[in-house]
Amino acid sequence: MADDLGWGDVGFNGNKIIKTPVLDGLASEGVKMERFYSAGPLSSPTRASVLTGRNPFRTGVFSANEGILRPEEITLPELLKTAGYQTGHFGKWHLGTLTATETDANRGRPENKHLYNPPVLHGYDVAFVTESKVPTFDPMVKPRENNGRFWDYIQETETTLSYGTAYWDINGNRETDGLTGDDSRIIIDRVLPFIDRSVTEEKPFFSVVWFHTPHLPCVAGPEHAALYRNYPLEERNYYGCITAMDEQIGRLVSFLKNKQVYENTIILFCSDNGPELNTPGTAGDYKGKKRSLHEGGIRVPAFMVWPDRIKTPQVLKEPCSTSDYLPSLLDMTGIAYPTGRELDGESFWSLITGKAQAKKKELVFCSGHQGAVIEGNYKLYYSEGQYELYDIEDDPYEKHSLAEQLPDITKRLRKVLLAQLESYESSFSGKEYGRESYDKVGQDWWNITK
Repeated sequence: MADDLGWGDVGFNGNKIIKTPVLDGLASEGVKMERFYSAGPLSSPTRASVLTGRNPFRTGVFSANEGILRPEEITLPELLKTAGYQTGHFGKWHLGTLTATETDANRGRPENKHLYNPPVLHGYDVAFVTESKVPTFDPMVKPRENNGRFWDYIQETETTLSYGTAYWDINGNRETDGLTGDDSRIIIDRVLPFIDRSVTEEKPFFSVVWFHTPHLPCVAGPEHAALYRNYPLEERNYYGCITAMDEQIGRLVSFLKNKQVYENTIILFCSDNGPELNTPGTAGDYKGKKRSLHEGGIRVPAFMVWPDRIKTPQVLKEPCSTSDYLPSLLDMTGIAYPTGRELDGESFWSLITGKAQAKKKELVFCSGHQGAVIEGNYKLYYSEGQYELYDIEDDPYEKHSLAEQLPDITKRLRKVLLAQLESYESSFSGKEYGRESYDKVGQDWWNITK
């Protein structure tokens, strides 16, 4: 998963400037997901949805740096580990703090022990993670003079400051070696040995790779900045770090092929939300960017590759989301989900195999004072007391609301949104697994309608 990568930031969605040949090739080889949505328009909510298959409002991850992924949640790595998989998480975490004793990143503080929530509590065997963002080149440092957003790679003669966000291993130890250069390369440097050990031990593996690219601050190394040397500071660093990430994904694919496991490896790729405001990132012609529940904030580039099972390239046009990852992977691997928990996601594997033509569940989104419901071509959008209705097939850029022309559909989808909010609040308050973490974290329910 990329971080803040816009729908239009990749070649397979029409970008003519940013070089993403590896991603483009994979998208053309497997299933390009035409209408794929992040479960939220911000980082942490989407990440919670990937690991749980549940709407982030159920889990109390309402926004970035808000709440934690509670230990009681059933996660994908837990389920796969029980089935014999080796599990690893690499890159960004953003679902709680990684230290209870030091100052680190956004929320890591001794006084924030109630937010301590590392990957080891969620079924992972191996981790190499940061709490939140880091520069995309030389991630541990920043130049003394910087704007916090973009800078050219640091020269050896420059004075630097600590960026303030560390990498941590599965045991809560701070990582210190091999942390210079391109951040995507640094991450893949840890992924490959994990996969190698799993293959050597003849064990299946589950590897979550959450790149920091192209979240601010964007910095491209000399090789990749040179590819865009004729562009201004912001563009050359934004474009360059994406191309660097693309190359590292290619390195991963080559490694899988060399180990003769590529054909039977499922690769899922997406972004956590739309592009950041006031950056070169683009959502194409879609309305909105990061933080918005309009298409540009949640419609993200996505594809799936599984060479052994997907022999013919295809385009999936049915709306799917990051909440669908958990049930889809369980479906593909034949692992059951426990009873007694509300699961918002729905497997898209039957859509890919042709056994189903449409999904049964609506996609529901909540963020800030916004809400949205997607049902087939229709999308209900709510913001601060006002409802809009769009036919995304005919009006993909959300220019003409049909709320007045189609009051029955508007009313029905409004009922879906309000009913789901009630269900989310019930889960958030401890209906399914008690109130221990709820009371520990001390959150209040976030009502989007107030």
